[in-house]
Amino acid sequence: MKPAKFDYVRAESLDHALEVLAQHGDDSKVIAGGQSLMPMINFRLVKPAVLVDINHIPGLEAITADGSRIRMGALARHRMTASDPLIHARLPVVAETMQHVAHMTVRNRGTFCGSVCHADPAAEMPMIVQMFNGQVEIASAKGRRVLPAAEFLVASMVNALEPGEMVTGITLSPPDATGWGFEEFSRRHGDFAMAAIAVTFQLEEDAIRGAVIGMTGVGETAMRMTDLEALVEGRAPDAPLYREIADWLQDNLTPNSDIHASADYRRHLAGVLAERAIRKAHRRARETHNG
Repeated sequence: MKPAKFDYVRAESLDHALEVLAQHGDDSKVIAGGQSLMPMINFRLVKPAVLVDINHIPGLEAITADGSRIRMGALARHRMTASDPLIHARLPVVAETMQHVAHMTVRNRGTFCGSVCHADPAAEMPMIVQMFNGQVEIASAKGRRVLPAAEFLVASMVNALEPGEMVTGITLSPPDATGWGFEEFSRRHGDFAMAAIAVTFQLEEDAIRGAVIGMTGVGETAMRMTDLEALVEGRAPDAPLYREIADWLQDNLTPNSDIHASADYRRHLAGVLAERAIRKAHRRARETHNG
């Protein structure tokens, strides 16, 4: 397929980008990595009249500490995020998760913020921003606003951006955790997840404390599993808990059946992956505790 005709604008500054977006509104799209947008344009699923390239705007690629939070700039690419020392030190589960995002060529170009904007229900980054109280920074020619990730991710492939707006960055709140784990299942390496889970927690006398759990591929959007966090709080990570988690997921998850997997299979996968991720987090927490 070939894209419909569009005009290309290379934005030289954020103000320039916002000016063009304000002028063209719904008829314009921002391109950063383009790993999701360009296939959609080529298949004519979207037909922007104007494509606004933000890749040459200085400073948008930065990953920085912003007080107690970590800020991901609009051009922070998956590869950069996976190797960033700040991410490894304060959000190691994010660095681990990044290794499962598509293929290296996609990670070289694709961006953290772009993946969140795309809002694919099987993608990893929407799960991460839900887990760590993500705050989405939005700009337009009219001003600035910030939305919690839970409000920004409206539905499958739908975000809360208004015409003329773009995401300039996303901040995350790192947890107090010494153990972390990520597990994902897909039919082929680089495919979207049929199910995936990320877990962080601390250990106190071999009991789970302060768990943060996210899942993707098993619902209309990626989710933070607050009820599951409550279920594991204060519990020892052992066989009875794993059985209880699997039963809870069977009773409470409502994934869709599609050409890739049935809803029942996704629920089964969720239980298996949850046990693996918690075991991995438990091992790491014990290693940290034992020095």
